[in-house]
Amino acid sequence: MTVLPDDGLSLAAEFPDATHEQWQRLVEGVLRKSGKDVSGEAAEDALSTKLEDGLITRPLYTAPETADETGFPGFAPFIRGGSPAGGAAAGWDVRQRYVGNDPVRVNEAVLTDLENGVTSLWLSLDGGLGGLPVDALPRALDGVYLDLAPVSLDAGAEYADAGRALLRLYAERQVAPGAARANLGADPLGHEARTGEVLDLAGAVGLAREAAAHWPGVRSLLVDALPYHEAGGSAAEELGLSLATGVAYLRALTEGAPAAEGLGADAALGQLEFRYAATADQFLTIAKFRAARRLWARIAEACGAPDAGAQRQHAVTSPVMMTRRDPWVNMLRTTVACMAAGVGGADSVTVLPFDHELGLPDAFARRIARNTSTILLEESHLARVIDPAGGSYYVEQLTDELAHAAWEFFQTIEKAGGLAAALRSGLVADRLAATWAERSKRLAKRREPITGVSEFPLLSEKPVEREPAPAGPTGGLPRVRRDEAYEALRARSDAHLAATGNRPRIFLAALGPAAAHTARATFAANLFQAGGVEPVHDPVSVDPATAAEAYAASGADGMAVLCSSDPLYEEQAEAVAAALRAAGATTVFLAGKPGTSAGAVDEYVFAGCDAVAVLSSVLDRMGVSL
Repeated sequence: MTVLPDDGLSLAAEFPDATHEQWQRLVEGVLRKSGKDVSGEAAEDALSTKLEDGLITRPLYTAPETADETGFPGFAPFIRGGSPAGGAAAGWDVRQRYVGNDPVRVNEAVLTDLENGVTSLWLSLDGGLGGLPVDALPRALDGVYLDLAPVSLDAGAEYADAGRALLRLYAERQVAPGAARANLGADPLGHEARTGEVLDLAGAVGLAREAAAHWPGVRSLLVDALPYHEAGGSAAEELGLSLATGVAYLRALTEGAPAAEGLGADAALGQLEFRYAATADQFLTIAKFRAARRLWARIAEACGAPDAGAQRQHAVTSPVMMTRRDPWVNMLRTTVACMAAGVGGADSVTVLPFDHELGLPDAFARRIARNTSTILLEESHLARVIDPAGGSYYVEQLTDELAHAAWEFFQTIEKAGGLAAALRSGLVADRLAATWAERSKRLAKRREPITGVSEFPLLSEKPVEREPAPAGPTGGLPRVRRDEAYEALRARSDAHLAATGNRPRIFLAALGPAAAHTARATFAANLFQAGGVEPVHDPVSVDPATAAEAYAASGADGMAVLCSSDPLYEEQAEAVAAALRAAGATTVFLAGKPGTSAGAVDEYVFAGCDAVAVLSSVLDRMGVSL
């Protein structure tokens, strides 16, 4: 065995440093082999990916391209974490969400979860929207050690009554003021975003003053960015709107200071908690939480309280990414999102149950949700490293670019008169709608795939049934879901199945051997199944002599699609298409590049086509409707 000398020399010391230009030349060579004759920056651009907010993910990041100094964990600008130790002491706070208006059932779920890994509670207390009545709060928290389990309230317009009810409960159960940990959930602007109902900030200010004076561990105001995320907003828009909300609350809290009626900047900053969505885009989520802390630290610095600028963050796995079809895949999405939020430095993380979009979660779904954090904390040891993403050239650069994009949008909101004015003028709604419209195009073209929905759907899956959840608030910004366009198509297919006993069908006319047609047959099958159209691929291969008989036996509803290689299309497409039409096919598709076998077929399906438009048209022509 050779023992290397312990002289501090690098193992790569005798190898020359590679330059960026050398790497570019290697990339150029690879791209030329794929038919792309590009060089220099154009070669890198060919491998780059465009994100929302004008961000671009490049194929290579190096030290000279990274952002400025990021500081140390626990110190301004808090990019690397709000505390010096990060989550290394105990990990992030595992916060479970509870909805429903039965305090007994909520209490049973609360106690079960607290005994099995949950460390804080998120309660819906808006009786008018199916949440717990405020006076049911003591029963829902019966048996809970309130000095050990922090409570976060979500009470909509009833936030003042709910907040004071919780404070009274602390007093009645003799919880020491310094031991109480809670967020009272006052978020008038967030409520307006969700419902359109305008609330006075005076109630929130009153709660904050009471908490600051008597309950040092209680925060009164919540800056909830979920309404903007759920309306289709991008990461930068979510951050920018959260800044605008936080600044509006700081202005209200500090008005009149240093007189007795206003809070100082330090105290006001200590009354806010921020809630953000965590998605399955792990790097963007990590960057979002790091950028949020940096941005809020800048606000605190402008307020003259830089040391009080450590943003308190609550991460919630994105409701927008949750699917109703094949909901089991949601477990994977929420695992990645939870990991990203934890790595990004979130203080509390809520993993929504995989059946969140189907109704009230059952015990199994709640168990999986809480155990997602437990596995990441206890078995993967994610919290044992402080800022594990720190120093990654990509993450640092993405954090910087996202922060700049968010700050620009925040300034737009401020120039419009602040968040309240921007909401009421329609500026926010229009901006988020435009962002969602662009994203919807990517979803429709399957540029942003949804596993189990737009990719690899399973038409034979049995639906997961759940008790209906309480109706959510309406009247404000819309709520969107990634799967909504495909869900509408699948609903039409379900109705057809219920009425006829069969799903709408299309015949896959595969030409030649498996090696020639398998790739495109698989593509076509997945595409049509995404709209609830059953592909019939029997027999495995057809030719001009057998196509008509195979189509007639398939039970297809007037549609067929040719699947093969380009050379076989040239040989057989025209004859096979003619045979299919003679057997009753009214539309013949070809899976491949538009223009292939021009004149022989009616339409084309290909990677990047508008799948939603194609599938909607197919169902229309098949006479399939709700």
